[in-house]
Amino acid sequence: MPIHRILIVEDEPLIAMMLEDFLDALGKECVGTCDTVLSARATIADENPDAVILDINLSGGEKSWPVADDLAARGIPFVLSSGGEEVAEGHADRPRLGKPYTMDGVERALAALG
Repeated sequence: MPIHRILIVEDEPLIAMMLEDFLDALGKECVGTCDTVLSARATIADENPDAVILDINLSGGEKSWPVADDLAARGIPFVLSSGGEEVAEGHADRPRLGKPYTMDGVERALAALG
């Protein structure tokens, strides 16, 4: 299945906007941006994205691992993004997108999904 509709889970608004611009330039559709686990879960249920760019560390110390688990259970591919190297059990094989983000990096990470 081609990956076209992407959800961004990122707690920094300027970074989320930059990712939206990258997706647009790459010919992808951003189906939304979320900054909490709760909003991400709701948007995934409503929008059924083709893939997700998932920041591991969200505001207030919240971790996005519950979202990663949900995506894996639903068979929705996702890229883990982080400034660090942390990975939760069961997600070590996921494509990574390191910060600072670049358009080439986003393109490579999405290509790694299929």
